[in-house]
Amino acid sequence: MFHTLVQGGVMMIPIGLCSLVGLTIVVERFIALRRGLVFDERVLRLTEGFSEKTSPDAALAVCRQAHGAFARLIEECLRVKHLEHDQIIETMHASGRTQIAGLERGLNILEIVAGVSPLLGLLGTVLGMIRVFNAITAKGIGNPQVLSSGIAEALITTVAGLCVAIPAVACHSWLAHKVDDYATEMQERATAFVVRLLASQKRRGSE
Repeated sequence: MFHTLVQGGVMMIPIGLCSLVGLTIVVERFIALRRGLVFDERVLRLTEGFSEKTSPDAALAVCRQAHGAFARLIEECLRVKHLEHDQIIETMHASGRTQIAGLERGLNILEIVAGVSPLLGLLGTVLGMIRVFNAITAKGIGNPQVLSSGIAEALITTVAGLCVAIPAVACHSWLAHKVDDYATEMQERATAFVVRLLASQKRRGSE
């Protein structure tokens, strides 16, 4: 395997770096996007059971102690509970965008890796073919070893670039879809919570 990689020439270095960057991002995002790390169970119970009997200050304390993007979103909604309805909704949307951006961290780089890797492989292919033609020009076609080494370089870099790009594309698509699902769920749960929050404040005001 090492001999094969060496045959790929200098372009195997950036392709290898792309593979390391892509693998690091994929592993980190797979860990960071586990459901339990995004939706803290304590905050889920809080939002589902929130009523006029629930103390907003106690709820805010729960959110501050909890972890995950959803906890930060609900914390922001509770922090601005004294504002008007439209302002609370606007704050919720702004905070939601910030939290989703955090969940998407690294996915842009993974997308770049997926796009650049096959191009690097293609560049390696071109360089390998140039080497073949230079060998033909210098020595004719009587030395098959020189020709085969250039062709091997061309083919190996192409394969390496595709081997990095294909899983990167698949992982990026899966992770992006997962973030979209989380974003939809966060918005639905946060909207329902804001409705409960405003209703509870109205009941307290009428008492």
